[in-house]
Amino acid sequence: MKGDLVCLRSLEKRDLHSFYQAIENKEIRYMTGTKKQFIYEDVVQFYDKAADDSTRHDFAICLLNDQCIGDLAILEIDEGNNKAAFRIALHDPKYFNKGYGTEAVQLALDYAFHKLNLNRLQLEVYSHNKRGLKAYEKAGFKVEGVLRDALFIDGKYSDEIIMGVLKREYIEKNKDK
Repeated sequence: MKGDLVCLRSLEKRDLHSFYQAIENKEIRYMTGTKKQFIYEDVVQFYDKAADDSTRHDFAICLLNDQCIGDLAILEIDEGNNKAAFRIALHDPKYFNKGYGTEAVQLALDYAFHKLNLNRLQLEVYSHNKRGLKAYEKAGFKVEGVLRDALFIDGKYSDEIIMGVLKREYIEKNKDK
């Protein structure tokens, strides 16, 4: 899947170094609420397990020159209810605020609703991740619930915000594009 700024392709083993760097970045760990420390072998094991999981689709977010700058996943696919979970991460703060994540989310939503024929995507984001909240709202996700003080990180509590977008909302929002 190709946009003007980024393309999405299947996550490959060659992307794992970028993935590992992201989970070692303090700012990214904070935004995603990641507390656990990982070693590279953990990332390889995750990749192998995810590759065998039929309830998920993992993608590398790449610049148009195929350089991996992030990843996203449509996961926990529930075919009986046509719904799934969603997550995204850019791997380095130098890629923030350039439109890469916004375009990657749009490509993923198009794939989820038109290729997988899902009716609903859901995600969780922490209240301290203001940039993420804004990006998800811009993409059409709506706040559906709040788990108050659900995360304790860096000495503070943050709410876990549940957001969702429906296929009909996505189609309505993008009908003129």
